[in-house]
Amino acid sequence: MRISELRNRLSQYFSDPDTYARDIIHSELGGISVNAAIEIGMEPDEIWRAVVRHNPSMPDKYR
Repeated sequence: MRISELRNRLSQYFSDPDTYARDIIHSELGGISVNAAIEIGMEPDEIWRAVVRHNPSMPDKYR
């Protein structure tokens, strides 16, 4: 997965994906945000899996 696909998936599910990626801290990512995870070089597919774990009620079509 590329970063652009990660951002596309975020925008499909979240009404404000930019704020989500910047402000929501994920214990699944070691206590950092999606943007911070991208900045330190985490793989986008690993980040997406963490987002899914952080949002267990996410419908299957977004997973």
